Order: sequence, then C-alpha cells, then structure tokens
Amino acid sequence: MSAEWSEAFTATFIVIAAFLCGAAGIGLLRFPDVLSRLHAATKPQILGLGLIVVDVAVSNISLATIAFAIAILFFQGLTAPISAHMVGRAAYRGDHLRRDLLVTDELADAVSRADERSSRRSDRRDDDRLGGGDDGAHETD
Repeated sequence: MSAEWSEAFTATFIVIAAFLCGAAGIGLLRFPDVLSRLHAATKPQILGLGLIVVDVAVSNISLATIAFAIAILFFQGLTAPISAHMVGRAAYRGDHLRRDLLVTDELADAVSRADERSSRRSDRRDDDRLGGGDDGAHETD
C-alpha cells in the first residue's frame, strides 16, 4: 500500500473512531436513564476502539502487532458487554431506571420468580435458626 493511501486509511479510521468515542461521551451525558447510558457507553466505544486497533494493526503489520490487536479486541469485546449487562441488571433490580421508557419488560417475571425463591429460602433459614421446622433437639444417651 502506498504511503498516501496508508495515511488516508489511518486518518479515516481515526476520525470515525473519534466520532464514535465522542458520541459515547455525549450519550452518557444526554441520555435519561442507566439502560440508555449503558448502550451509549458500550456500543460506540467498542466500535471506536476496534477501528483504532484495526488501524494500528494494518499500519504496522507484524505478527506481534496483529496478535496484540486480536487480544485487545477479544478481551474488550468480552468484558464490556458483560460488565454492561451486570450494571444493567443491578440498575433494574435497584429500580434505578425509568420504566416509562421501557417498550417491553421481559425481565419482570423472571425477577419476581427469583425474589419469591429467595424469600422462601431466607424464611427457611430463619425458621431453622429460630428452632422452627425440624426442632433439632435430639437427645443422646
């Protein structure tokens, strides 16, 4: 690839990546609730980072650079969605979201079932601690 094409490729990828990362920052400030902000924080940020990493790998072609780029993309692609998922679940369970913005709430039934199971388990533990259920008073001679 000629130097002019390489520089044009680099400039294009960097500008697009900067736009995506900037959009992620603006979305964090402008969106109204946690779930919307998570979307803004993960999607464009990962794509922006991906463009920068691909640009570096293509500009400096070597086995070490490509291996490092693949590792960066893999681990970033693995950790960002998982952490966003966990933050989203915590926000949902803690009621830190605007329910009027939800189109469908597919998690409500699963959360209510999990809460019921959890309360039954804690009731059984409380009964066992207070001596209810199996009295546990077996005398030995």
